[in-house]
Amino acid sequence: MSPPLDRGADSTALHAIDFPLWGSRLIEASAGTGKTWTIAALYLRLVLGHGGSQAFARPLRPADILVMTFTRAATR
Repeated sequence: MSPPLDRGADSTALHAIDFPLWGSRLIEASAGTGKTWTIAALYLRLVLGHGGSQAFARPLRPADILVMTFTRAATR
């Protein structure tokens, strides 16, 4: 897994728009904190090839991306 990001004083904040798209990530937080939204935003960025210098080397197909979740509700 990649090393944690340094967010300075607000180290708990996760910003899906500028989050690096390379490497493996673990998103872990309490209920209602936006985990599913964050995963969906990261997924879209990977498929659309967005991210600038933080982007994956190439746009990915959905079959190239593995997302694991604890609940069925998070898959919808």
